[in-house]
Amino acid sequence: MTIGNAERESDVEPPEEGDVDLPKIGSRARYDPLMAVMKNRVTARVFDPAFTVPDEHYDLILEAARHAPSGANSQPWHFIVVRDPEIKRRIADYFVDEQRARAKMKMKFPTPDYRGLATAPGFIVVVSDFRWVQAFPVLKDDDSDLNRMYRENAERILLQSVAAATMSAHLAAASLGYAVWWVTAIGQENAQAAMRPLLGIPDELSVLDIFAFGPPARPPYKRWKKPLEDISNVDRFDPAHFMSDDEMEDWIRNKRHKVMFKDAGKVD
Repeated sequence: MTIGNAERESDVEPPEEGDVDLPKIGSRARYDPLMAVMKNRVTARVFDPAFTVPDEHYDLILEAARHAPSGANSQPWHFIVVRDPEIKRRIADYFVDEQRARAKMKMKFPTPDYRGLATAPGFIVVVSDFRWVQAFPVLKDDDSDLNRMYRENAERILLQSVAAATMSAHLAAASLGYAVWWVTAIGQENAQAAMRPLLGIPDELSVLDIFAFGPPARPPYKRWKKPLEDISNVDRFDPAHFMSDDEMEDWIRNKRHKVMFKDAGKVD
């Protein structure tokens, strides 16, 4: 797939690959449109199955993803666009089975309904290679406790890098009018074993996310977000923001399911 000559709403030519085009400091000419996209990025888990995502839209979305920041500028990501309905169905079947397994284990987690993956018009599998941790600060061939600490942090760097690219893709999709779905429940080894053969992924690589998108099958809604004053701190962490174990347990028991699935206006 190559990037087509899409019609642009602006006459301003995009910068060349190596150029930097920053606005004047303090200008909101780009901030406000960006915030409009971010505030209206909404999750859907059931999409219009009759819609076909144009190749150009995949290109535009992945073009945004490739410009994300990454540790050591390693860009440790690959994206697999899935068009084949049978592959989508088999991946969805895995997640539905996982959903049922959680119920049998009485995990008490409000697992979403994964059946919508099978008919998601847009479907991108996000893959990475954990050997990239060697590009970050680690002591090679060292089994010391110190190096275990470095390696744990190196894995965080890799995961944050891939998450940055995935978020960029989500925002690009939202800017094109799509509702999105970020699927992350794939850290288990049996998930890797189920999906690697389907997608021809080498054993050295891992599936980290699935990004589904498309026109929502029903009107989407905005989910609740914490107010700014509850998350911002200046110079030092505000003790008022700390949750005790009991408060955390109460939030998980009584509020988690509401903020996961309900309209923001219906969360008390």
